[in-house]
Amino acid sequence: MYKRILVAYDGSEASRLAIDECAHLTPSGEREVHIACVIHDPSAFVLPGEFVPEPLLESERDDVAKDLEAAAGTLRARGFAVSTHLLDGEPVDVLAKLIESLEVDLLVIGHRRSKKFAARWWRGRIDALLIERVRCAILIAGESAKSAPPVAARG
Repeated sequence: MYKRILVAYDGSEASRLAIDECAHLTPSGEREVHIACVIHDPSAFVLPGEFVPEPLLESERDDVAKDLEAAAGTLRARGFAVSTHLLDGEPVDVLAKLIESLEVDLLVIGHRRSKKFAARWWRGRIDALLIERVRCAILIAGESAKSAPPVAARG
């Protein structure tokens, strides 16, 4: 049984698929669910003279925190013990460190089949691959066959 689960969440439809998939698991008193949202500041990866967006405004950060708590509420309503983590940095690095520090057994990420394969979670700084950085099982939550577009329509 997976005792510590981490759901990678960014507020997108794909990450909501991950929350929904986690909700299908059976709640247990021994099971901890962590939901992590990583705010990526690209300014560390740009060259001098390039445009750098302003850091996330405090009000925007509050909105992200509220969305993260709403996602956690979905799982709490199903009986899960849930902790949230709103972190800053490069997603692959931050998630890999969090997985190690929490001793996570299962990472759940969402993937919409209409998008390139989970690019946000797989490729990071210096092309670090999340799948090579973590030492836990990874569950990729996708759209159900009913909601996914027909195979012929996919690109």
